Amino acid sequence: MKKFWVAVALLILGVSTAQAQKLTGAGATFPYPIYSKWFSEYSAAHPGVEVNYQSIGSGGGIRQVSAGLVDFGATDGPMTDEQLSQSKVKLIHIPTVLGAVVPIFNVPGVGDIKFSGDVLADIFLGKILFWNDGRIVKDNPGVKLPNQKIIVVHRSDGSGTTYIWTDYLSKVASEWANGPGKGTSPSWPTGVGGKGNEGVAGLVREMPGAIGYVELVYALQNKISFGEVKNAAGNWEKASIAGVTEAAASIKQLPADYRVSITNAPGKDAYPISSLPGC
Repeated sequence: MKKFWVAVALLILGVSTAQAQKLTGAGATFPYPIYSKWFSEYSAAHPGVEVNYQSIGSGGGIRQVSAGLVDFGATDGPMTDEQLSQSKVKLIHIPTVLGAVVPIFNVPGVGDIKFSGDVLADIFLGKILFWNDGRIVKDNPGVKLPNQKIIVVHRSDGSGTTYIWTDYLSKVASEWANGPGKGTSPSWPTGVGGKGNEGVAGLVREMPGAIGYVELVYALQNKISFGEVKNAAGNWEKASIAGVTEAAASIKQLPADYRVSITNAPGKDAYPISSLPGC
């Protein structure tokens, strides 16, 4: 797969691997861990070919590729019709990976918390203020949740991870859908911002009482607790390869432009905050 996607990028540019010396890209932090691995191994196997990818966020990637400043951009949230029409170059959206966005938290003494979608929405709307709020307690019987203020952490930059997160919240909470809505840079009702998945992970790790959202790999790499989320079938799911795969399987036929959402997908074991990031 790693060779396939780099080959696709080169074909889009109309160059051969023999001619190519350097391929530049920029964008989403969501797929950066796997992209950096792919590009490093591809360059090692093909001397003379260098792929340089800047992990600057989906918003930055969209701006740079639309202006023709890079050879390819990466975004977790598909570009809108308006963005595509404003691009100086013709762009094609290609899904490259499957992934999951997870709610991460730092609650001393608590290793696992279950979150329903409406509770997550109200936390990020600033309506649920303390960890021992009755609605969180109800979903977590037996868990000793402290009377501690919740600190919301969100992205400060234009972010495809934010798009996935808010796309999910918009599907499960009408107040979110009719308020901040889905997008890469919504108007946040509350919280503090961190740049990139790395920034959000770092802030949550440093601040007791914090909650945020990151791509699964960032939670695992930083050893940050992340919660289970109630899916459309009413089951509690922890992000996993199987859960994301089941969410993707709900799409029986991809649209011609490959722009598709798999958040809150049907399926008994589907993880509800899953996505198909692309470039």
